[in-house]
Amino acid sequence: MSEDLMLALAEGISALGLSLGEEAQKQLLDYMALIQKWNKVYNLTALRDSQEILTHHLLDSLSAIGPLMQQTRSLDGAFSFLDVGSGGGLPGVVIAICCPGVNVTCVDAVSKKAAFVQQVAASLKLGNLKGIHARVETLSGPFDVIGSRAFASLPDFVNWSSGALADGGVWMAMKGKLPEEEMSALPPMVQVFHVEQLLVPGLNAERCMVWMKKSTALSA
Repeated sequence: MSEDLMLALAEGISALGLSLGEEAQKQLLDYMALIQKWNKVYNLTALRDSQEILTHHLLDSLSAIGPLMQQTRSLDGAFSFLDVGSGGGLPGVVIAICCPGVNVTCVDAVSKKAAFVQQVAASLKLGNLKGIHARVETLSGPFDVIGSRAFASLPDFVNWSSGALADGGVWMAMKGKLPEEEMSALPPMVQVFHVEQLLVPGLNAERCMVWMKKSTALSA
């Protein structure tokens, strides 16, 4: 991996206010190399350029780490995370690398993508990561946090995964522009409790994160 990419990653991590050791940074770059290697056969991403993959995938996923830790601070960094429609493991693999105490499950309906995540877990020796080939509706959990990145509409996301959410658990949806129509179409059982803008270093595009939970009035 080139020194330019190493420097760009380090600068991006710093800009996001994160503190990651050399080992975690190396694992992130190794993960990127695996994406590029497997991409030739598995079509994990339409991006081919290393710098674009770094910005649009790695740094974009890294922008979720700070907010995720903030929203789960009562769990002391030890919780279960389900990445729905994970594809090549974004952001699930990035979370597993950066947060060793978090048990990450990446689920995808495409078997080769789940197999890739399993390969990443083995290659990078990530004992807290696993890939599952399944539809999220079939999973029972429970997971403390269920997340997605550009997966589906918010109503579909919460409806399909509600059976896997732990009591008191939350949903984390990474989106582009603020999805106001999707938010207004959420079922009564779900309430949005926080929305925040995400700033991705080197990416001139709108990003936001929508946090949701089951309505206490209906889940009681």
